[in-house]
Amino acid sequence: MTGAVLDAAAGSASALASVLASGAATASALDVLTTRHAYVAFALLLCIGLYMMIANPNLVKKIIGLNLFQTAIFLLFITSAYVEGGAIPIVPEGAAETGTFVSPLPHVIVLTAIVVGVSLTAVGLALCIRIYDEYGTLRTDVLRGLMRDEGSLPERPAVGGGDADE
Repeated sequence: MTGAVLDAAAGSASALASVLASGAATASALDVLTTRHAYVAFALLLCIGLYMMIANPNLVKKIIGLNLFQTAIFLLFITSAYVEGGAIPIVPEGAAETGTFVSPLPHVIVLTAIVVGVSLTAVGLALCIRIYDEYGTLRTDVLRGLMRDEGSLPERPAVGGGDADE
């Protein structure tokens, strides 16, 4: 089915429209959803984590969103490294190097990234504790207001960009 879509895309726009109308593109999208579970999970985790980091005003929930985002990236690396029928890259001495092997590099990179992610989470949560002790809240909008009141942040410029006296 994917071949029909590619053939139609290489041909003409009318051929592509006929393939899309026949439902081949829908079937291939359904094919991806049913056979590539890890990529679907990657997309969901990535979107949920990104949404939590952007839309949530609570700092702890932003850190949880960052962890979901990181987990999605880890899943993408590990899923990309999968080789159908691959074996571990350890060849006994004197044996012939036949067959397909799996590269251990993506797994090592993910292990390193997990350590960095845990460290980042620990530092972020420690900063959240200090911020809560200092300001009594973890909401970013309230923190901005409190920091403007104490003079740590500059006042917002006027919306029009000009002076109010003119």
